[in-house]
Amino acid sequence: MRRLNYQLKQLCKSNRDGSYGTQVQRERVLTLIANQLHDLGFRQMHARSLRPKHVEALVKHWMVSAIAVGTIKNRMAALRWWAAKANKKNVIARSNDHYGIPRRQYVNSANRATTLASEQLNRITDPYVRMSLELQRAFGLRREEAIKIRPHLADKGDSLWLKSSWTKGGRAREVPIRTANQRAILDKAKALAGKGSLIPGDRNYKQQKNRYEGQCIRAGLSRMHGLRHAYAQRRLEELTGFLAPLAGGPDRAALSADERALDKKARAVISAELGHNRTAITRVYLG
Repeated sequence: MRRLNYQLKQLCKSNRDGSYGTQVQRERVLTLIANQLHDLGFRQMHARSLRPKHVEALVKHWMVSAIAVGTIKNRMAALRWWAAKANKKNVIARSNDHYGIPRRQYVNSANRATTLASEQLNRITDPYVRMSLELQRAFGLRREEAIKIRPHLADKGDSLWLKSSWTKGGRAREVPIRTANQRAILDKAKALAGKGSLIPGDRNYKQQKNRYEGQCIRAGLSRMHGLRHAYAQRRLEELTGFLAPLAGGPDRAALSADERALDKKARAVISAELGHNRTAITRVYLG
């Protein structure tokens, strides 16, 4: 087990083809896989001894353990990376369907909303990363948007304007500034960035994204995309007066006709604020 763990770490270090956060996550997943292979009875393995029987045993173990489908698919991606780097690409089937791994369900059964307490935020030592996280929490921004944003340009008084080159899919949008807290955070971002973005002058976007990921890992923060989920759920409560189903609120079937109409209208607003063009996507955030 120790030999396999060491060889996989060396494989990761000699094949750096992703961001810092991606590399660290891949190494952690492969370390977990090495430990599980040992526990499943496969001893004296090394990095180039991966076989179909190892993959099949791992998948069976994960399925029996009721691991989430998304987690299994992430682990399969790490296995395929390992196989490719070890010149063993053919030991793993190209499709997860071969192993009976079910399709991922995009309607959540669990709430993915993430909170960010002050003591957690204070663990972030880079002021630009900390500011990006605050903007994500306050306005439901994606990570890329919260890094590329130029706060001075984005401030339109009663709304936050997001330029198309900052956003996913190149769709410009506006997010309303509704609260004193949002205004205070935006003013703080403007003071930090001046006329520029939340990327310091000595870094480019990729370097700042890596910095963001590294800072979050060291601070023990993960799944910061969940700040968007929390934003969406706050907005639904503001717009309708009731909680989202994922936050313990009523299912659509329990709503009156008027409440269903209000819910539909609110979801259209939230979808636009999040930068989506389909209202149905709000099921992922709200249930």
